[in-house]
Amino acid sequence: MESSLIKENPLLLPLNKDRTVYDGFITVQETDFRMRVLLPPDRQLKQAKLHCCWQLKHLLRGYEHIVKQRLQHSADLVGFILELKTILEVALKGRPDSRSIPPPQYYTQLISEMEALGWDRLLFIDTEFRTLRLKADDSSGRQHILTVKLKSKHPAEAPECSADLPVPLAFTWTPQSTLGQLHHHFLLLLDSLAEFWDVLDELDSKTWVLEPEKPGRADTMRRIAIGSNVSIKVEVDPRHPKMLPESCLLGADHAVMPLRKKLNANMHSWNPDSSVLHNLRDVLEIEFPSPATHEKSRVYPLSP
Repeated sequence: MESSLIKENPLLLPLNKDRTVYDGFITVQETDFRMRVLLPPDRQLKQAKLHCCWQLKHLLRGYEHIVKQRLQHSADLVGFILELKTILEVALKGRPDSRSIPPPQYYTQLISEMEALGWDRLLFIDTEFRTLRLKADDSSGRQHILTVKLKSKHPAEAPECSADLPVPLAFTWTPQSTLGQLHHHFLLLLDSLAEFWDVLDELDSKTWVLEPEKPGRADTMRRIAIGSNVSIKVEVDPRHPKMLPESCLLGADHAVMPLRKKLNANMHSWNPDSSVLHNLRDVLEIEFPSPATHEKSRVYPLSP
């Protein structure tokens, strides 16, 4: 048994003459996992105790009952270690994020990058130190969140990034890139979109927005109430937020037609130096119902 155990697991070695204590590593899918096996004097596996590194404990979560069962029924330590490896292979296949456990330098690198960026920017980090949420404020003081999912070979592999934005978060990642550089790029993008959000925030606060009910920072469309069963749908361009937006008047023909005529007749007077709300008022020659002074169920009369 002894020669077979060493042959199959050359990094798992006995620590005493009685060979009741084994310590070292077992290798699964090119990854080494630290473990220690304590056998009773009669070397029966039924009374054996296992001590595992945190990576191994994490992988075996949910498989503990199978491990205990194999300890009860395996003929010897060689057979048990073989079955333990099989269990680990199944666990790795079932949890792709855990397939590659980061090396120690991954954590050293991550801590170094966070210290340079500032821990005050970190809103959340998961227990695996893979998923981070970083906060950033735009020039108008609105808080935004950048979600970063790191790969086990960080920074050699590009992370997955996402944020509530109306445009793609395009960042060219290289093995020399850092979280600080990524966060700085995010800040620049936020500042470039600040005017877009200013325009939409004004619409949200000063008109009755029917859709979307709970707009996010990525939403570019607003459907705004004008009068009784009449509304206008506008699509604001994130890159040119004060330009005339793509618009569509919705409602009965007899109510929409006068507004459409005004829109067509006054379109030339659109002033890109003014806000979208101000321009819509002038072009349509109306005052929009305000959420502060009207109930949601109120029927709004058309302005003459």
